[in-house]
Amino acid sequence: MPKGYVLAEIDVTDPQGYEAYKKLSSQAAADHGGRFLVRGGEVTHLEGERTPNRIVILEFDSPEQAQAFFDSPQYQAAAAVRRRASVANFYCLTGA
Repeated sequence: MPKGYVLAEIDVTDPQGYEAYKKLSSQAAADHGGRFLVRGGEVTHLEGERTPNRIVILEFDSPEQAQAFFDSPQYQAAAAVRRRASVANFYCLTGA
């Protein structure tokens, strides 16, 4: 069965608020079996017109588990905090 991934491109607008989101989302990810593969760090722009100041990649045992994490009330409560502290695009991906 292929792995599932959540990929986020994030531009933080309120660093203090974003720190609160990180705590909430970390717990939600752990509770849903998620593993952080990339969480922040340096982003090297290779091509295209946009470079987010933060990229996050979470791995799950299946695409369904990744979607269940994102849709969960626990994560959606964290996402409400994130929306006040950043501008972001989120994607659910199926591994090879």
